[in-house]
Amino acid sequence: MSETSFLIPQEEYLKAGVHIGTKYKNAFMQPYIYKIRPDGLAVLDVKKINEALDRAADFLAQYAPEDILVVCRRENGWKPASLFGKLTGAKVITGRYPPGMLTNPNLDIFTEPKVVVVCDPWPDRNAVRDAQRMGIPVVAFVDTNNTPQGISVVIPANNKGRKSLGVLFYVLAKEYLKRRGLLQSEEGLQYSLEDFTTD
Repeated sequence: MSETSFLIPQEEYLKAGVHIGTKYKNAFMQPYIYKIRPDGLAVLDVKKINEALDRAADFLAQYAPEDILVVCRRENGWKPASLFGKLTGAKVITGRYPPGMLTNPNLDIFTEPKVVVVCDPWPDRNAVRDAQRMGIPVVAFVDTNNTPQGISVVIPANNKGRKSLGVLFYVLAKEYLKRRGLLQSEEGLQYSLEDFTTD
């Protein structure tokens, strides 16, 4: 893949550590692992991360913003997930996922999204489980220690680091807007990559 094929410059991915996995390597994630560092950390293939973000953006672009629900229990993802929501118009739940939100029509908070995006399939497992029960596809950032079962669109990535999550949500927001025909150039974006990655 040439440098021009990257959705953002490759060094931005590397700088944010989107490719740094964990010491635990789930067998399902093996195809995305580029190498194992001497300290035991798995390193994800940056090209595959970029390709997955590209696929995920295509997939999400099929849905109107009001049909997308983003769930993020991990605190490092709260700011970028919220900015994703502000830019795209998607609904965002940060912190604890309210039980029954997708499954109990009697609740005031009941919502019927057509697709759910989760920051990490483990802390966000209740949202993933409810989405599966309701037949709603799930897009997820999946690290080397995660099991991607039940995930419709896997984005292999460091889903724990603040900068990494910032880059991932920024790229997804930018590409979603471009593919929906709502963004002509990156200069038109209300928030920058820096807004997504700094406190």
